[in-house]
Amino acid sequence: MPHDAADRTHWHEPKAGENAGHGEFKRKPLAYDLFMEDEGIPVYRGIGVSRVQELPLKPWARLGGRGSYIQLYGTEGLWGAYVVEVPAGGALNIEKHIYEKVVLVVDGRGTTEVWQEGQTKKQSFEWQKFSMFSIPLNAYHRFVNAGSSPALLLCGTTAPPLMNLLGNRRFIFENNFVFDDRYAGGDDYFKPKDDLEPDPIRGLAMRRTNLIPDAANCDLPLDNRRSPGYRRVEPSMAGNHFYVWLAQHENGRYSKAHKHASAAVLVCIKGKGYTYTWPAAYGTTPFKDGHADKVLRQDYEPVGMVSAAPMSGDWFHQHFGISKEPLRLTAWHGANNQRANKAGVPGEQLLDYGAIDLKKGGSAIPYHEEDPFIRGNFERTLAENGIQTRMEPSRYQKPEGEYAAFV
Repeated sequence: MPHDAADRTHWHEPKAGENAGHGEFKRKPLAYDLFMEDEGIPVYRGIGVSRVQELPLKPWARLGGRGSYIQLYGTEGLWGAYVVEVPAGGALNIEKHIYEKVVLVVDGRGTTEVWQEGQTKKQSFEWQKFSMFSIPLNAYHRFVNAGSSPALLLCGTTAPPLMNLLGNRRFIFENNFVFDDRYAGGDDYFKPKDDLEPDPIRGLAMRRTNLIPDAANCDLPLDNRRSPGYRRVEPSMAGNHFYVWLAQHENGRYSKAHKHASAAVLVCIKGKGYTYTWPAAYGTTPFKDGHADKVLRQDYEPVGMVSAAPMSGDWFHQHFGISKEPLRLTAWHGANNQRANKAGVPGEQLLDYGAIDLKKGGSAIPYHEEDPFIRGNFERTLAENGIQTRMEPSRYQKPEGEYAAFV
């Protein structure tokens, strides 16, 4: 075998009784990690952020504004996020990319122009604070600020899996294929729609609309799966595989803890709250069992974010609203990461896992079995904010017979 050369190292077979390789190694950056580094703006990593408005922003040559990437723990390789500032009275550069993008307006007002390859007529729609919309796949688009102060946009994309799979940025940004099955330039494409229908997989409330003018104050139908009086809707936007929902917990109440795989990130758009999250390996009562140091807490207000099941996933997480107004959240999962949309045997019978108690085959911890610290800390925090709990004592009593939905 040739000896090691100056420009490369030859692999040597291990001796008898030895293993090949180093035994330990540092995780290498993937294509999307390298892309973020090359963009020349900050990359924020963590389990969450209390307010994205406080993230440091730097000039972003590609987009023409200032921005920061956000890669919360547990979302790596699954989906990406960033905030970008649209200059006062100005606009960002024209974009086109072969990944999906969901946008939440953090602050400001303006318009978005959209058009396809070969189209001369641009379609435009207006947005304001807490508008939420999606850009059609691979369509040209430009964000224009109509105000005298900067606007701030929070964007979620499917760029990481595409870049990590293809490894070619030119294909991502310079591909002229027209996805006319997603967007054909119809005049009503960005007209808000309020009609509800059951989603085709789980039968939950779904709204087919590509624009929600005010996600912080729009009507939400009763759902009852997470907490008493819980409201929720799934916006089906732009034919995306990027899964989102919009929900609200009543003030003075909080959600059951439940667990699932990584990907889900909650974005607070009304109220104030916090989330506890901990590895399922430490059980359903981590404070009681001496594992308080393993429980992570993220506080947030509009517009804060938290990774519900960070790191390797299979973490319990529980969300608490502590303001006089309801806690309204939107959850972003990226593409095909929600359990109901994952690959598997077609026709396989599944449970609405997170809404069903552990003893009934699900992943939710019922209130009467949760860690005693959870309730006590919640009530103390409410009292500090001059709010009374609305969690009736009966919620903590073991129910008789079969599990019933909240009323």
